[in-house]
Amino acid sequence: MKTIVFLISALLALSACASSQEKTISVTQKEFAQQMAEWHGFDAAAISAWLNKAQHRDSIIEAMTRPAEGKPWHLYRKIFITNRRIKGGVSFFNTHRDLLQRAYDEHGVDPYVITAIIGVETSYGANTGSYPVIDALKTLSFGYPRRADFFRKQLEEFFLMAREENLDPMQPKGSYAGAMGMPQFIPSSFRSYAIDFDADGKRNLWDNHADIIGSVANYFAVHGWQKNQPVARLLPTKPEGLEPGSRRGQKPNISPEQLKNAGITLTNGGESVGNTSIIKLQQEKAAEYWLGFNNFYVITRYNHSNLYAMAVYQLSEEIRKASK
Repeated sequence: MKTIVFLISALLALSACASSQEKTISVTQKEFAQQMAEWHGFDAAAISAWLNKAQHRDSIIEAMTRPAEGKPWHLYRKIFITNRRIKGGVSFFNTHRDLLQRAYDEHGVDPYVITAIIGVETSYGANTGSYPVIDALKTLSFGYPRRADFFRKQLEEFFLMAREENLDPMQPKGSYAGAMGMPQFIPSSFRSYAIDFDADGKRNLWDNHADIIGSVANYFAVHGWQKNQPVARLLPTKPEGLEPGSRRGQKPNISPEQLKNAGITLTNGGESVGNTSIIKLQQEKAAEYWLGFNNFYVITRYNHSNLYAMAVYQLSEEIRKASK
Protein backbone atom coordinates (compact mmCIF):
# COMPACT_ATOMS: atom_id res chain seq x y z
CA MET A 1 0.00 0.00 0.00
CA LYS A 2 2.82 2.36 0.91
CA THR A 3 4.41 1.62 -2.46
CA ILE A 4 1.20 2.49 -4.30
CA VAL A 5 0.80 5.71 -2.33
CA PHE A 6 4.42 6.61 -3.04
CA LEU A 7 3.99 5.96 -6.79
CA ILE A 8 0.80 8.02 -6.91
CA SER A 9 2.50 10.87 -5.03
CA ALA A 10 5.50 10.71 -7.35
CA LEU A 11 3.30 10.79 -10.44
CA LEU A 12 1.32 13.73 -9.09
CA ALA A 13 4.56 15.55 -8.30
CA LEU A 14 5.89 14.91 -11.78
CA SER A 15 2.62 16.05 -13.31
CA ALA A 16 2.65 19.23 -11.24
CA CYS A 17 6.28 19.83 -12.14
CA ALA A 18 5.55 19.36 -15.85
CA SER A 19 2.56 21.69 -15.66
CA SER A 20 4.59 24.27 -13.75
CA GLN A 21 7.42 24.01 -16.26
CA GLU A 22 5.04 24.32 -19.21
CA LYS A 23 3.40 27.40 -17.66
CA THR A 24 6.76 28.95 -16.80
CA ILE A 25 8.14 28.38 -20.30
CA SER A 26 5.00 29.77 -21.94
CA VAL A 27 4.91 32.87 -19.75
CA THR A 28 8.64 33.40 -20.16
CA GLN A 29 8.33 33.37 -23.94
CA LYS A 30 5.48 35.84 -23.80
CA GLU A 31 7.37 38.03 -21.35
CA PHE A 32 10.44 37.89 -23.55
CA ALA A 33 8.49 39.27 -26.51
CA GLN A 34 7.15 42.06 -24.34
CA GLN A 35 10.62 42.85 -23.02
CA MET A 36 11.96 43.14 -26.57
CA ALA A 37 9.22 45.66 -27.25
CA GLU A 38 9.86 47.66 -24.09
CA TRP A 39 13.65 47.55 -24.14
CA HIS A 40 14.40 47.76 -27.84
CA GLY A 41 11.31 48.99 -29.64
CA PHE A 42 10.38 45.73 -31.37
CA ASP A 43 6.82 44.76 -32.15
CA ALA A 44 5.99 42.16 -29.48
CA ALA A 45 3.60 40.42 -31.86
CA ALA A 46 6.35 40.09 -34.47
CA ILE A 47 8.75 38.59 -31.92
CA SER A 48 6.06 36.14 -30.82
CA ALA A 49 5.32 35.22 -34.43
CA TRP A 50 8.98 34.47 -35.14
CA LEU A 51 9.28 32.38 -31.98
CA ASN A 52 6.09 30.49 -32.81
CA LYS A 53 7.49 29.64 -36.25
CA ALA A 54 10.74 28.41 -34.72
CA GLN A 55 10.90 24.77 -33.69
CA HIS A 56 11.84 23.25 -30.37
CA ARG A 57 14.38 20.54 -31.14
CA ASP A 58 15.16 17.76 -28.67
CA SER A 59 18.34 16.99 -30.61
CA ILE A 60 19.74 20.34 -29.47
CA ILE A 61 19.15 19.51 -25.80
CA GLU A 62 20.82 16.12 -26.35
CA ALA A 63 23.83 17.73 -27.99
CA MET A 64 24.23 20.15 -25.07
CA THR A 65 24.56 17.23 -22.66
CA ARG A 66 27.54 15.62 -24.45
CA PRO A 67 30.10 18.31 -25.29
CA ALA A 68 33.49 17.17 -26.64
CA GLU A 69 35.21 19.06 -23.80
CA GLY A 70 34.15 16.24 -21.46
CA LYS A 71 36.69 13.91 -23.08
CA PRO A 72 40.26 13.44 -21.81
CA TRP A 73 42.92 15.28 -23.80
CA HIS A 74 44.26 12.24 -25.67
CA LEU A 75 40.79 11.63 -27.15
CA TYR A 76 39.89 15.29 -27.60
CA ARG A 77 43.13 15.95 -29.49
CA LYS A 78 42.36 13.26 -32.05
CA ILE A 79 39.22 15.12 -33.09
CA PHE A 80 41.08 18.26 -34.18
CA ILE A 81 44.75 17.46 -34.83
CA THR A 82 44.34 15.40 -37.99
CA ASN A 83 46.15 15.27 -41.31
CA ARG A 84 43.02 16.47 -43.05
CA ARG A 85 42.68 19.50 -40.80
CA ILE A 86 46.37 20.32 -41.09
CA LYS A 87 46.27 20.12 -44.90
CA GLY A 88 43.08 22.16 -44.93
CA GLY A 89 44.81 24.77 -42.79
CA VAL A 90 47.76 25.01 -45.15
CA SER A 91 45.37 25.47 -48.07
CA PHE A 92 43.34 28.11 -46.21
CA PHE A 93 46.49 29.95 -45.18
CA ASN A 94 47.91 29.98 -48.70
CA THR A 95 44.61 31.04 -50.26
CA HIS A 96 44.05 33.91 -47.83
CA ARG A 97 47.66 34.83 -47.10
CA ASP A 98 47.18 38.53 -47.93
CA LEU A 99 44.10 38.91 -45.70
CA LEU A 100 45.83 37.06 -42.86
CA GLN A 101 48.88 39.30 -43.23
CA ARG A 102 46.70 42.40 -43.13
CA ALA A 103 44.94 41.11 -40.02
CA TYR A 104 48.34 40.55 -38.42
CA ASP A 105 49.53 44.02 -39.41
CA GLU A 106 46.42 45.74 -38.03
CA HIS A 107 45.63 43.57 -34.98
CA GLY A 108 48.90 41.77 -34.20
CA VAL A 109 47.31 38.30 -34.10
CA ASP A 110 49.25 35.29 -35.34
CA PRO A 111 47.86 34.31 -38.79
CA TYR A 112 48.30 30.61 -37.99
CA VAL A 113 46.19 30.94 -34.84
CA ILE A 114 43.45 32.69 -36.83
CA THR A 115 43.60 29.84 -39.35
CA ALA A 116 43.49 27.20 -36.61
CA ILE A 117 40.46 28.80 -34.94
CA ILE A 118 38.52 28.54 -38.20
CA GLY A 119 39.82 25.00 -38.66
CA VAL A 120 38.76 23.85 -35.20
CA GLU A 121 35.40 25.61 -35.35
CA THR A 122 34.14 24.63 -38.79
CA SER A 123 36.89 22.80 -40.73
CA TYR A 124 37.50 26.01 -42.72
CA GLY A 125 33.83 26.50 -43.50
CA ALA A 126 32.91 22.90 -44.33
CA ASN A 127 30.61 22.60 -41.31
CA THR A 128 29.12 25.89 -40.18
CA GLY A 129 26.00 24.25 -38.73
CA SER A 130 22.63 23.22 -40.10
CA TYR A 131 20.28 24.42 -37.36
CA PRO A 132 18.28 27.59 -37.86
CA VAL A 133 19.80 29.87 -35.24
CA ILE A 134 16.38 30.91 -34.00
CA ASP A 135 15.47 27.23 -33.43
CA ALA A 136 18.61 26.67 -31.39
CA LEU A 137 18.16 29.78 -29.28
CA LYS A 138 14.44 29.24 -28.74
CA THR A 139 15.05 25.64 -27.65
CA LEU A 140 17.79 26.60 -25.22
CA SER A 141 16.06 29.75 -23.96
CA PHE A 142 12.78 28.08 -23.08
CA GLY A 143 13.58 24.38 -22.86
CA TYR A 144 16.98 24.13 -21.18
CA PRO A 145 16.61 25.51 -17.65
CA ARG A 146 20.24 25.01 -16.66
CA ARG A 147 21.43 27.79 -18.99
CA ALA A 148 18.19 29.44 -20.00
CA ASP A 149 19.20 32.90 -18.77
CA PHE A 150 22.37 32.87 -20.87
CA PHE A 151 20.59 31.74 -24.02
CA ARG A 152 17.71 34.19 -23.59
CA LYS A 153 20.34 36.91 -23.56
CA GLN A 154 21.73 35.44 -26.79
CA LEU A 155 18.23 35.37 -28.27
CA GLU A 156 17.86 39.05 -27.40
CA GLU A 157 21.22 39.76 -29.05
CA PHE A 158 20.21 37.70 -32.09
CA PHE A 159 17.10 39.78 -32.77
CA LEU A 160 19.12 42.96 -32.36
CA MET A 161 21.78 41.61 -34.72
CA ALA A 162 19.18 40.62 -37.31
CA ARG A 163 17.70 44.13 -37.22
CA GLU A 164 21.12 45.80 -37.45
CA GLU A 165 22.30 43.58 -40.29
CA ASN A 166 18.94 43.60 -42.10
CA LEU A 167 18.57 39.80 -41.83
CA ASP A 168 15.41 37.72 -41.74
CA PRO A 169 15.59 36.07 -38.27
CA MET A 170 14.33 32.80 -39.75
CA GLN A 171 17.21 32.49 -42.24
CA PRO A 172 20.62 32.36 -40.47
CA LYS A 173 21.89 28.86 -39.71
CA GLY A 174 24.49 27.77 -37.22
CA SER A 175 25.40 25.28 -34.52
CA TYR A 176 23.14 23.61 -31.97
CA ALA A 177 24.22 26.36 -29.54
CA GLY A 178 23.38 29.22 -31.90
CA ALA A 179 26.94 29.97 -33.04
CA MET A 180 27.19 31.36 -36.55
CA GLY A 181 29.41 31.42 -39.60
CA MET A 182 32.94 30.15 -40.19
CA PRO A 183 34.27 31.47 -36.87
CA GLN A 184 31.11 30.42 -34.96
CA PHE A 185 30.34 33.69 -33.20
CA ILE A 186 27.41 33.65 -30.83
CA PRO A 187 25.10 36.67 -31.31
CA SER A 188 26.64 38.78 -28.54
CA SER A 189 30.11 38.18 -29.98
CA PHE A 190 28.86 39.03 -33.48
CA ARG A 191 27.51 42.36 -32.30
CA SER A 192 30.60 43.19 -30.23
CA TYR A 193 33.51 41.88 -32.31
CA ALA A 194 32.49 41.20 -35.92
CA ILE A 195 33.92 43.83 -38.27
CA ASP A 196 33.44 44.86 -41.87
CA PHE A 197 37.05 44.15 -42.89
CA ASP A 198 36.50 44.79 -46.60
CA ALA A 199 34.36 47.93 -46.10
CA ASP A 200 31.44 46.74 -48.21
CA GLY A 201 28.91 47.94 -45.64
CA LYS A 202 28.07 44.49 -44.23
CA ARG A 203 29.45 42.10 -41.63
CA ASN A 204 29.27 38.67 -43.21
CA LEU A 205 30.74 35.77 -41.24
CA TRP A 206 29.30 33.04 -43.44
CA ASP A 207 31.14 33.43 -46.74
CA ASN A 208 33.10 36.70 -46.73
CA HIS A 209 36.65 35.69 -45.88
CA ALA A 210 37.78 39.25 -45.28
CA ASP A 211 35.16 39.78 -42.60
CA ILE A 212 35.74 36.31 -41.15
CA ILE A 213 39.51 36.73 -40.79
CA GLY A 214 39.29 40.34 -39.65
CA SER A 215 36.63 39.54 -37.06
CA VAL A 216 38.62 36.67 -35.49
CA ALA A 217 41.67 38.93 -35.32
CA ASN A 218 39.62 41.72 -33.78
CA TYR A 219 38.15 39.32 -31.20
CA PHE A 220 41.61 38.29 -30.01
CA ALA A 221 43.01 41.80 -30.09
CA VAL A 222 40.17 43.16 -27.96
CA HIS A 223 40.72 40.34 -25.46
CA GLY A 224 44.37 41.22 -25.01
CA TRP A 225 46.39 39.22 -27.54
CA GLN A 226 50.07 40.16 -27.31
CA LYS A 227 51.84 40.39 -30.65
CA ASN A 228 54.78 38.00 -31.18
CA GLN A 229 54.46 36.55 -27.68
CA PRO A 230 54.30 32.81 -26.88
CA VAL A 231 51.14 30.80 -26.30
CA ALA A 232 52.19 27.66 -24.41
CA ARG A 233 55.23 25.57 -23.57
CA LEU A 234 55.48 21.89 -22.65
CA LEU A 235 57.17 21.19 -19.31
CA PRO A 236 59.40 18.13 -18.86
CA THR A 237 57.77 17.17 -15.55
CA LYS A 238 55.13 18.34 -13.11
CA PRO A 239 56.48 21.50 -11.45
CA GLU A 240 57.07 21.04 -7.75
CA GLY A 241 54.84 23.13 -5.52
CA LEU A 242 52.71 24.52 -8.38
CA GLU A 243 49.25 23.16 -9.00
CA PRO A 244 47.38 23.11 -12.33
CA GLY A 245 44.54 25.54 -12.73
CA SER A 246 40.97 24.86 -13.78
CA ARG A 247 40.09 23.07 -17.01
CA ARG A 248 37.96 26.12 -17.78
CA GLY A 249 40.45 28.79 -18.76
CA GLN A 250 42.71 29.54 -15.85
CA LYS A 251 43.85 33.15 -15.85
CA PRO A 252 47.67 33.32 -15.56
CA ASN A 253 48.35 33.53 -11.82
CA ILE A 254 51.89 32.20 -11.36
CA SER A 255 54.61 34.83 -11.24
CA PRO A 256 58.05 34.48 -12.88
CA GLU A 257 59.52 34.35 -9.37
CA GLN A 258 57.30 31.39 -8.45
CA LEU A 259 58.41 29.60 -11.62
CA LYS A 260 62.03 30.24 -10.78
CA ASN A 261 61.54 28.91 -7.25
CA ALA A 262 60.00 25.77 -8.76
CA GLY A 263 63.10 25.28 -10.89
CA ILE A 264 61.61 26.48 -14.19
CA THR A 265 63.82 28.81 -16.17
CA LEU A 266 62.47 30.50 -19.28
CA THR A 267 65.11 31.47 -21.79
CA ASN A 268 63.25 31.57 -25.12
CA GLY A 269 63.07 35.38 -25.62
CA GLY A 270 60.09 37.13 -24.15
CA GLU A 271 58.61 34.14 -22.33
CA SER A 272 59.50 35.51 -18.92
CA VAL A 273 57.16 38.49 -19.36
CA GLY A 274 54.11 38.32 -17.13
CA ASN A 275 52.38 35.55 -15.24
CA THR A 276 51.67 32.04 -16.46
CA SER A 277 49.36 29.17 -15.57
CA ILE A 278 49.97 25.43 -15.23
CA ILE A 279 47.83 23.27 -17.52
CA LYS A 280 47.39 19.54 -16.94
CA LEU A 281 46.49 17.37 -19.94
CA GLN A 282 45.70 13.68 -19.60
CA GLN A 283 47.47 11.47 -22.12
CA GLU A 284 46.76 7.74 -22.37
CA LYS A 285 49.42 6.62 -19.90
CA ALA A 286 50.23 9.72 -17.88
CA ALA A 287 49.50 13.41 -17.52
CA GLU A 288 51.59 16.09 -19.18
CA TYR A 289 52.03 19.64 -17.95
CA TRP A 290 52.22 22.89 -19.89
CA LEU A 291 52.82 26.52 -19.17
CA GLY A 292 50.04 28.72 -20.48
CA PHE A 293 50.99 32.32 -21.25
CA ASN A 294 48.71 35.32 -21.68
CA ASN A 295 47.94 34.39 -25.29
CA PHE A 296 46.82 30.93 -24.23
CA TYR A 297 44.37 32.56 -21.83
CA VAL A 298 43.16 34.82 -24.64
CA ILE A 299 42.28 31.74 -26.72
CA THR A 300 40.15 30.52 -23.80
CA ARG A 301 38.11 33.71 -24.11
CA TYR A 302 36.84 32.23 -27.39
CA ASN A 303 35.97 28.94 -25.67
CA HIS A 304 36.70 28.61 -21.96
CA SER A 305 38.05 25.07 -22.19
CA ASN A 306 41.81 24.58 -21.82
CA LEU A 307 41.43 21.55 -24.10
CA TYR A 308 39.99 23.76 -26.81
CA ALA A 309 42.75 26.35 -26.46
CA MET A 310 45.44 23.67 -26.62
CA ALA A 311 43.86 22.12 -29.71
CA VAL A 312 43.89 25.52 -31.42
CA TYR A 313 47.49 26.13 -30.42
CA GLN A 314 48.77 22.72 -31.49
CA LEU A 315 46.86 22.82 -34.76
CA SER A 316 48.32 26.26 -35.48
CA GLU A 317 51.82 24.92 -34.90
CA GLU A 318 51.22 21.92 -37.16
CA ILE A 319 49.93 24.20 -39.90
CA ARG A 320 52.95 26.48 -39.43
CA LYS A 321 55.36 23.53 -39.82
CA ALA A 322 53.50 22.12 -42.82
CA SER A 323 53.46 25.51 -44.56
CA LYS A 324 57.25 25.82 -44.68
